This record gives sequence, C-alpha cells and structure tokens, in this order.
Amino acid sequence: MSNSPGNATNDPTGRFVVQPNGRPRPLSPHLQTWRWHITMTASILFRVTIGAASVAGIFVVGWLAALAFGPEAYACLLDCAGSPFGLFIGFGLTVVLFSFLLNGARHLINDMGKALTIAPANLLSSIAVYAPIPLAVLFWIVLFASGRVSL
Repeated sequence: MSNSPGNATNDPTGRFVVQPNGRPRPLSPHLQTWRWHITMTASILFRVTIGAASVAGIFVVGWLAALAFGPEAYACLLDCAGSPFGLFIGFGLTVVLFSFLLNGARHLINDMGKALTIAPANLLSSIAVYAPIPLAVLFWIVLFASGRVSL
C-alpha cells in the first residue's frame, strides 16, 4: 500500500482521514507528511525567540535588583556586562530582539490577511529567519564605532 492520500480509506497507519466532503487529508502536519520549508523554520524560531526573551527577562530583573542594591552592585553588574561573556550574551539577546521583531512583523502582516500565498509567505519567512544576525552585527558595529561599547 502506498502512503498517498488517495488510499486514506485503507490507511492502517491512521495518518490520513477522509473529510466530510470525501477528500482525503493528512491527520496532522508532520515531517513524514510535509516536506520542510522556510515557513516551518520561521515558526519554530519564533517560538525559540519567545523562550529566549523570557530568559532575557531574568537579566532585566537582575539589572533592577542591582539598581536596588546600590552603586556597588550596579558597578559589579556593569563589569559583568562589559566582559567578553557579557558582550556575547548581549549580542545573543540582540539577535533575539531582531528575530522577535521581524517574526512579529511577519505575524502582523499575516493577521491582516496579507502575504498568505506561497511566494510572499516564503519571502517574509526568509527575512525573519536570515536577517536577525546581520542586523545584530550591524547594530553592534555601530555600538563599537560610536564608543558606547568597548572591550
């Protein structure tokens, strides 16, 4: 037996279902059913950035705590943030920020009913997947060039 949707009535795996209109459809989208494409990658990365933004919230709470504990604690936090590891974390959070913004813009456009056909959806997804790192690099180049950040 082939795994084509045409055999949905005889499918022992349960991966296909015959809809009320008589058309066979996959039970749920899965890698065995659907081939990988850029919109799947953008969707997964959006969920990852939401998780990473939640972790960034911990850093914000730490920053507020350092402010509350006085100048010595805040100076220690600034020393940690200015270290190479702190700058690496800052760069990562910048990538997360740009990814979150670009994916959010993609969702906003889709929620307005725009770019729902294949070509525009793929374009927006490609931008959301590939643009955050170059944008973060440019942002940090500006920070270093302006003297706001140094090693």
